[in-house]
Amino acid sequence: MTIKGEDGAVVILQSPVVPFLLSGGDDTIDGLTITSDAPYPVEFIQLAGDGERILNCTVYGSAQAGDSSTWVVNRGFVTQPGASNVLAKANIFYSLRQPAYLNPGSNGFIVENVVFNTRGYVVDGANFLFSGNSWGIPQNAVDIALLSGTQSGAPYDPLSALEASNSSATISDQR
Repeated sequence: MTIKGEDGAVVILQSPVVPFLLSGGDDTIDGLTITSDAPYPVEFIQLAGDGERILNCTVYGSAQAGDSSTWVVNRGFVTQPGASNVLAKANIFYSLRQPAYLNPGSNGFIVENVVFNTRGYVVDGANFLFSGNSWGIPQNAVDIALLSGTQSGAPYDPLSALEASNSSATISDQR
C-alpha cells in the first residue's frame, strides 16, 4: 500500500492517537505533511512490518514552551521490535521530542533526512545505517543517541565515521 500526498495537503492530528500504522510489509507514506493541533504524547507513524518506507515527508509538532527535555514525548516515527528493512529517506522532522525512536530488534536505513529542534534520534538496541542526514537550526539536543544495549561495531562504530557521514552529527554514546 502507498499513501501519497498531493501538493499542499496536510494531515493534522487532533487527538492522541497514532494516525499511521504500517504493518503489512512494503507499505509507503510518500510526500505527506503531518502535524498536530496540540502536542500529543504519541508518534505520528508506527512501523511494524518488513520494508516499510517513509519518503519525502515533513513531520513536525506543535510549538512547546521551554527546554525540549520538558516537552511532551511526541515522535515522528517509532519502530516496533522486529520491524525490518525500514527506510526513512528525504524527510524533514522538527519541533518534536524525537524524530524517531528505534526499538530493539528493528533495522533499516535512515538517509538524507533533515532534523532540527528535537532531542535527536534514539537508537535502543536497533540496527540502523545512518547516512547523509543533516541538522538544522535550532540545533537538536543531540543528533543521534545510542542507548545501552545498542550493539558496538558497524554500523555505529567508529563513531567518527558515523559523525562524518551525517554532517558532523553530535552523538550521545550511552552504550
